[in-house]
Amino acid sequence: MYLVAALYKFVPLEDFRDLRGQLLELCQTHEICGSLLLAAEGINGTIAGTEENLRHVLGVIRQDPRLADLTHKESWSERKPFQRMKVRLKKEIVTLGVETVDPRKRVGSYVAPEDWNGLISSPDVLVIDTRNDYEFAFGTFEGAINPKTRSFREFPQWLKAQQALESKPKVAMFCTGGIRCEKATSLLLDMGFEDVFHLDGGILNYLEKMPEEKACGPANASSLTSASPSTTASRPPGAVTSLKRPRTSSASRTWKICLRRAEFQPFAPNL
Repeated sequence: MYLVAALYKFVPLEDFRDLRGQLLELCQTHEICGSLLLAAEGINGTIAGTEENLRHVLGVIRQDPRLADLTHKESWSERKPFQRMKVRLKKEIVTLGVETVDPRKRVGSYVAPEDWNGLISSPDVLVIDTRNDYEFAFGTFEGAINPKTRSFREFPQWLKAQQALESKPKVAMFCTGGIRCEKATSLLLDMGFEDVFHLDGGILNYLEKMPEEKACGPANASSLTSASPSTTASRPPGAVTSLKRPRTSSASRTWKICLRRAEFQPFAPNL
């Protein structure tokens, strides 16, 4: 069995180029496979190996004071999920394409899974799904706005085109593992929004922490007239529907969850 760890952290890593060789040697020495992205804004990726070796590598990574509180999500795979180890240097660990956005300096308020339903139940909170259109189609919180993007890079352009956002309403955002919605909150703050929230750890953390009966409970959300949020009369608005807990994954899937009875398979390092 292989233990798989998906991880990310926005943190100043000005020496990220120097870290590449160190991390690659560390992972290869301990037969770790997968991919890590390094940039001045932090680290992002998914790696796998035997439980003993992977936990050792994660421990060594956390010896860097800047990464001491690095968190990760775990899953298991019966087969080797990646063929080799890659450590790549990037401008961004998740590509938004707006150079002025810096989540190392400020991001919106983190919302724990236990508090998420309460937040999006508020009628004055606009809920936006920052995932792409393909992911949205597999399931979302009822009433969440679908920006209909093909990639995260298109999100800023969509955002600027929404007249309904000119009043700077309260906005709550979510994604698969937390990285995209966290960076998106930094963008909104730069645009002058004051009340910006994001689901801590994304959908994966929500499914992991919330009992199924509460995860499927009602939670109202607003919508933009220019978007086409998913609505189904038979389901309570704001609810993630047809939930299943993350289970053992195979191939290169890090997690596998079921929303609306359709399999949604997120791939790191774009969570």
